[in-house]
Amino acid sequence: MMMEINLLPHREARRAADLRETAAVLLLGLVVICGGVFFVDKGVKSDLAMAEANVIQLQADIDRYKPQQKLVENFKNQKKQLQNKLDIIGSLEAARNGPVRVLDELTSQVPDRLWLTAIMTKGKGIKLEGQSLDTGVVADFLRGLNSSPYFTNVDLDKTAGGKVVDGIRLVSFEIRADMQTPVVEADNEKS
Repeated sequence: MMMEINLLPHREARRAADLRETAAVLLLGLVVICGGVFFVDKGVKSDLAMAEANVIQLQADIDRYKPQQKLVENFKNQKKQLQNKLDIIGSLEAARNGPVRVLDELTSQVPDRLWLTAIMTKGKGIKLEGQSLDTGVVADFLRGLNSSPYFTNVDLDKTAGGKVVDGIRLVSFEIRADMQTPVVEADNEKS
């Protein structure tokens, strides 16, 4: 007689144990994932709260320093206004001394046998009228003005025979030039 062994309950028990084990692993995985999400969420919320606190602190610092910022802006505006006034004073000082120096330079450049009869200025331009014994002296005067640091764009407008004095015919001339203040002297004045 053969003995029959019923293995079905054993298989059923094994299957039920495997099912419980799988369910436990899934449940454990779900708990681990939920725990990870919880801690990550808590970390992100903590970082977000810290960032918000920093923003609030920075805004409070900005608000606290606004009066000082306004004072700094006021000081900058005052400094700019004072610098503008100093620049104006400097330009007035240069303008005050400029004509004296130009006239001094003219007197040092005028050669013998040449006379200036009129000096007219308009802005930076100057017009010189005069008489000379001959055109060579006028040419020397032009060369002198061209070499001067006080004059640029020196140009002879016209020459003509002038009046006769003691039997000598004088040469009349007109010269135009631009006046300028030499940079070297302007720097020396500031020292």
